Amino acid sequence: MKPRTEPRLADTLNTAIVVLDERNRPIYLNSAAEQFLGTSYTAALKSGFDAVFEANSLLVDTIREALSTSQVMTLREVELVLAHELVRVADCAITPRPEYPGARVMLELNDIERHLRISRDARINSLQMTTRQMMRGLAHELKNPLGGVRGAAQLLERELPDDRLTEYTRIILQETDRLRGLIDRMLGPIDKPNFEWVNVHEPLEQVRQLLRIEAGDKPLDWKLDYDPSLPDVWADRDQLVQVLLNLARNAVQAMREGETPNPRLTFRTRVLRQFTVHGKRHRLAVRIDVEDNGPGVPKELVETLFLPMVSGRPGGSGLGLSLAQTIAERHQGMIEFVPMRRVTRFSLILPIHPDDPPGGLSSDFSNE
Repeated sequence: MKPRTEPRLADTLNTAIVVLDERNRPIYLNSAAEQFLGTSYTAALKSGFDAVFEANSLLVDTIREALSTSQVMTLREVELVLAHELVRVADCAITPRPEYPGARVMLELNDIERHLRISRDARINSLQMTTRQMMRGLAHELKNPLGGVRGAAQLLERELPDDRLTEYTRIILQETDRLRGLIDRMLGPIDKPNFEWVNVHEPLEQVRQLLRIEAGDKPLDWKLDYDPSLPDVWADRDQLVQVLLNLARNAVQAMREGETPNPRLTFRTRVLRQFTVHGKRHRLAVRIDVEDNGPGVPKELVETLFLPMVSGRPGGSGLGLSLAQTIAERHQGMIEFVPMRRVTRFSLILPIHPDDPPGGLSSDFSNE
């Protein structure tokens, strides 16, 4: 097999290009294909494409037909199950016996899911901004009367002749303080981020240690799939810990409440190329996956997951994911929920070299 050492001219394309030999091993993958398939060329070379074909009988049948007729075949809006149970929707063109040494078939995969995601993210982002404005207006309106209630309770406590009656004023004070805390959380984080170059594996390991302590003797299997070549990102380390801890705790709680047998939590890191976040295209980005094998997200909550006060758990405040998304947006990134089979994945995506990086340091981007 010819190693992939030739100039990768197709890396400039958004279309995923996959060239396979007679044994279904990749001869060529462009960058879009690695991103689409959720695997690297080296990993695909080791595993081959047999597992992909086993999960996608329609694709196999169409390739067989293309080879038998020597005609280019096309599949429209086909759902493909890929590595790590990732599900993608794509248009697929199948070219038999392309003019490439040792090639049996070439697949051109146009990621429809990506366009659907960009459209969905824009719609959800607009809804989030509107909801946040409403929540902030409501929160400010509530703070003033709460302050009045708290002040009146303090004055009343001083005037009460019987100390036993102060139990009631203490309840009033505790509940008003709890409501003020809830309102502050609704308003979002107020601390200015302290940006620095961060190796994302460090906050991930801190979160893992915290969860291992919290888990105690309760069973929890860990799977770490880190890309050691991942570059640092320009971020607030403590806020990254806050976001990742929220995602990981949600996963652990979902598995426990769903009584998941053999609960497993996966941390995965990857580099994304030519990735669009909130309508802005970035040459390089980092994707951090928090994945569990729990019961999954109810379908009715998928479109509203990141809105304030929306929770899938009884007693949940519904603020965790909303605040985590706000922090991600401060880093010009995003959190997305990735529909998959048998596992639940939330991904934090951060540009490696953000445009107009928050916190300055624009001169440090001159060595790209």
